[in-house]
Amino acid sequence: MAYAALIETRRLAAVPETLMSIMWPAPCYFVLGAAEVFTSIGMLEFFYDQSPGSMKSLGAELAQLAIAGGSHLNSALLGAVASAMGWIPDNLDQGHLDYFYWFMAALSALNLLQFVYCSTR
Repeated sequence: MAYAALIETRRLAAVPETLMSIMWPAPCYFVLGAAEVFTSIGMLEFFYDQSPGSMKSLGAELAQLAIAGGSHLNSALLGAVASAMGWIPDNLDQGHLDYFYWFMAALSALNLLQFVYCSTR
């Protein structure tokens, strides 16, 4: 998210003069896609392995439900920020999508701190 924020800041600064290449955000999409794949596979394997024999399919479905819940929560957060803060208008050249990316990076850092705290206890 921090990389995406930096790219968006650069894009906003370059809008009046030149266009940026579409390849600038490609590493961001690659990393996010790989993280989604590895997380999904790990969660699916954990739920399937730790479930009793008669509940293996339910465990696999709970893994998918967790991913769907996270996607819906992300959509709700995006809608709330877009309506409350005005960072994401219809014309992205007039908005501040970079602020949203920084906000998401801060939430991710807080999530990491909470994970480290819970995993060490």
